Amino acid sequence: MICVEFLVTMTTHVPDGTPDSTVDDVRAREAVRAAQLAADGRLLRLWRPPAEPGEWKTIGLFADDDVDALSVTLGSMPLHVWRTDVVVPLAPHPNDPAGYRG
Repeated sequence: MICVEFLVTMTTHVPDGTPDSTVDDVRAREAVRAAQLAADGRLLRLWRPPAEPGEWKTIGLFADDDVDALSVTLGSMPLHVWRTDVVVPLAPHPNDPAGYRG
């Protein structure tokens, strides 16, 4: 059972000289994988905050069994080869809505 939520800041830096066709392929595979993770209940939300020029930044709300399982989940995403992730485990809060699973 998935029981821990994580806020993950994902920053992608595509290496200079990477062909556009390669970038397009990896991004397409990333979209497919994100859809699979969402269907599995592991990817709950994605946001695109402002980023520096030439930088891709995404914030994701993930749910997984523990930080080790999350590491496997993040590693299964195609953009992971160009990405650094900052993971923050989230704890339940007394003001969470009734029935909230976090």
